Amino acid sequence: MKEITFDQIYYPGHTETETDFYTHVHFPDMLTRYDSNFLQFKKLPTPAEFKVAANFLREFHQSKGQKHVKFIFPPDQKPSVELMALLEHEDYVTGFNELYRIEPNQFPRLEGSPDIEIREVIKGDLDAYLTFQYEQDMDFGTAFADQKVSMHKRNYQNPGLMQVLAYYKGTPAGSVDVIIKDATAEIDGLMVHETFQKKGIGTRLQQFVMDRFHDRTIILVADGEDTPRQMYQKQNYRCIGFRYEVQKVYE
Repeated sequence: MKEITFDQIYYPGHTETETDFYTHVHFPDMLTRYDSNFLQFKKLPTPAEFKVAANFLREFHQSKGQKHVKFIFPPDQKPSVELMALLEHEDYVTGFNELYRIEPNQFPRLEGSPDIEIREVIKGDLDAYLTFQYEQDMDFGTAFADQKVSMHKRNYQNPGLMQVLAYYKGTPAGSVDVIIKDATAEIDGLMVHETFQKKGIGTRLQQFVMDRFHDRTIILVADGEDTPRQMYQKQNYRCIGFRYEVQKVYE
């Protein structure tokens, strides 16, 4: 199969503007979702070039009532010392994501548990899935959670996206979305309710994906500074790239 890159990663949103220098992505259905409203550079900007792009995006977002700006830098390139100094001076939050891949037969399996049931979300599970997601999304505020409900409902109708729900002793305890393509299945939004963590639910959600899409390469993006990436590495995922991004929220 062809090389897997960040270009294969799914995000809801559409290209608002594209130049030789950057791609501007906008998602009017969910203005509070930072990962769908951003500017992605095609080459590393100088500090002066970044300032011009930042002013453009800030003005555009202000016109839409958005209070954030987010920028993504080219894969496998760290911003220059001068650019990092500017970002720190301007109070941007800087981080990086890592791209992982695994073949399903490389995933370490767990024995089945009578307490845990993993199911693809069908009509009878949709309300439970929406309620579970809403509770998790409330960590980011009511407006965000309300807008996510509409997005989850649209995703349910999307044949290229599968929603999966984990039950622990009959109670919704975890979930994951799977973006389905010809050669890959992307794990997105893997989460386990804090009450049910360390019971193997996250692993069994992934195992469900491995079994269902055994003929595809499984991919995911992990925060390069967060602990889940360590779990993925122990599960035989292989890191195949990184990408820096920065964001800033205006009060």
